[in-house]
Amino acid sequence: MSKHIDQRPLDTEPDFNRFIDAALSRRRFLQGTGAASAVAFFAANPVAKAVADTMSQSELLGFEAIPTSTTDTVNVPSGYKADVLVSWGDPLFANAPAFSQQNGADAQALQFGDNNDGMTFFPLASDRALLAVNNEYINDEYLFEHGGKNISADDARKSQAAHGVSLVELKKMDGRWHVNQEGRLNRRITAYTEMAMTGPAAGHSLLKTAADPSGKKILGTFNNCANGETPWGTYLTCEENFNGYFASAKNVTLGKTYQRYGISDSDWGYDWYKHDERFDVAKHPNEPHRFGWVVEIDPMDPNSTPKKRSALGRFKHENAALTVNDDGHVVVYMGDDERGEHLYKFVSEGKYDPSKGSANRDLLENGTLYVAKFTGSDDELNGQGEWLALTFGKNGLTPENGFPDEASVLIFAREAATQVGATTMDRPEWVAVHADKKHVFCTLTNNKYRGVKDNHPLNAANPRTENPYGHIIRWAPTQGDHTRDTFEWDIFVMAGHPEKQSGLMAGTDNINKDNMFNSPDGIGFDRAGRLWIQTDGNYSNEGDFAGMGNNQMLCADTQTGEIRRFLTGPTSCEITGLTFTPDSRTMFVGVQHPGAHFPAGGNAIPRSSVIMITKEDGGVIGS
Repeated sequence: MSKHIDQRPLDTEPDFNRFIDAALSRRRFLQGTGAASAVAFFAANPVAKAVADTMSQSELLGFEAIPTSTTDTVNVPSGYKADVLVSWGDPLFANAPAFSQQNGADAQALQFGDNNDGMTFFPLASDRALLAVNNEYINDEYLFEHGGKNISADDARKSQAAHGVSLVELKKMDGRWHVNQEGRLNRRITAYTEMAMTGPAAGHSLLKTAADPSGKKILGTFNNCANGETPWGTYLTCEENFNGYFASAKNVTLGKTYQRYGISDSDWGYDWYKHDERFDVAKHPNEPHRFGWVVEIDPMDPNSTPKKRSALGRFKHENAALTVNDDGHVVVYMGDDERGEHLYKFVSEGKYDPSKGSANRDLLENGTLYVAKFTGSDDELNGQGEWLALTFGKNGLTPENGFPDEASVLIFAREAATQVGATTMDRPEWVAVHADKKHVFCTLTNNKYRGVKDNHPLNAANPRTENPYGHIIRWAPTQGDHTRDTFEWDIFVMAGHPEKQSGLMAGTDNINKDNMFNSPDGIGFDRAGRLWIQTDGNYSNEGDFAGMGNNQMLCADTQTGEIRRFLTGPTSCEITGLTFTPDSRTMFVGVQHPGAHFPAGGNAIPRSSVIMITKEDGGVIGS
């Protein structure tokens, strides 16, 4: 899209016409595009029907929207309550100490990890459950009394123990879920937990180190962002910004394959390399190749070895949205969360058979990885797409182009995506498959380089210069078949500021002064098909973001396009991670990196927490 269109004054196109066009676009997409359906739609009093469909209140959204907030608390609609379930540093075992900033590494290894993110609720009985929660990273200024200065060996170990995954048994008492410190399944998985590399890259020379000449035994997982789950009962945790943990005391020159993943001789201040030499990239240049994967965990066996699934590719994984295709193939959609990176899909070689139980557990071992290419008209906000196979020997993935085998294609998936001509995206983050299994949604959080840098050109799927607000893209696989290599797409919502901006910067027509937000990040569907949208954006409440307040969670009806604000978070936080009990009467939501004194208040150290939301009448959340 041209800059001229991007900056088009709002009054050059009547609001009424734009409103109708948006409604028609949504309706065509949901019903299936094509001339016949369009003609039929126009024939039945199109203007009246389009406006009615879009302006009518959603039957799915049964709560009253709440206003923005800048307070240091969680706010929810009238008739709901929000309680803290567990916070960073809370003991998970009976022998674990209570939270204290003075706790060392041994204590942290028995406590809930820091900066909780994606999570999944696994029911065990009517009054028992297991909650698997990612612990993405740490805040030095709160983890240590000294604020992260002069990191000691124990400090580094404590930091590593605060990363990874927390598996927390819950028990329901007096109608409320509580942490069960006696739970047999309680477990901490950290940056030094032993893991197995599986799939095509296992044992490859690029994964071998002095400590692991097999290339199959890896210590740890970290920067675990979002998640996924499988129908065979396992948990998927995704390694995102792994590059920030590697450094070197020496100036080291690294090649393009390292630069593409942001790996250099400087880390993000963690200083692990000073006490754990595997993080010294000069001494162990293959160690970074062992991170950036999707890790599969058996939550029901606390002694099991987590498995890194190399068939799903190496990049900065946000989440892993799994669906079972009608023919039994398992399909996993994944975003690579960095400006100008790509959207991926994995299709399993084998098929899921619910009668085989645990025999399905290695379906993510082998399959085909694809990357998306979007096409369309610059001013339509919809179009067609193609999945390009990242298979050795195809689409230019050959030794002549730097790919000697399939393992190298997967280890350097970003370079492979560029080689085949994938579309650069505005930070593809969470992906969610609609309850109907026919539509898929992805948050594109923002991209200050779009239309500014030469390698971030405007394109149909990412049409806004600099894109400070982000958008959510939606696609439907051809004939509802997720294994097909074609799809149709549209933009479900383009966040914006209709009070201060015009044209595309104002947002799509389902954005108004009462539901403004920026930087959509976490998303997920409940059983009824409500789309829950979480934000990780600019909370300054000033300038281009005036009136948006703290980060928040909204709820959308994807049929009508209506969006309502459901929750606002405390000061400086990100709202991220969501899961439900099977009856949809309890929702768990993450509050990450609060910056004032949440949740204890007063002068307390802020602590990331999992929040438990219920309806006062015991009803279904959102209804």
